[in-house]
Amino acid sequence: MEAREIILRPVVTEASTAMMDNKRYTFDVALSATKTQVKNAIEEIFGVKVVKVNIMNIKGKQKRQGRYVGYTKRRRKAIVTLSADSDEIKLFADSDDNE
Repeated sequence: MEAREIILRPVVTEASTAMMDNKRYTFDVALSATKTQVKNAIEEIFGVKVVKVNIMNIKGKQKRQGRYVGYTKRRRKAIVTLSADSDEIKLFADSDDNE
């Protein structure tokens, strides 16, 4: 798999945004991705040094529409810790550039 197929999207929540101060970033990754593949993909895409990767599987939630019951998609989430000397990952465009 290529790096862009492994890393699907960043997860932007209040908790994950707070972890960015400690150089910990959260991404949705492919269901078949391993820790080593995620580490190599992050280092290739963003040009940073990864120290640690934690991966968790998230089950789909049960949802109802009237009498019909189904589940949302399951996903796989990776929390990536960068080394202290590596640069930060820019997930958001700087608003200073527009002024």
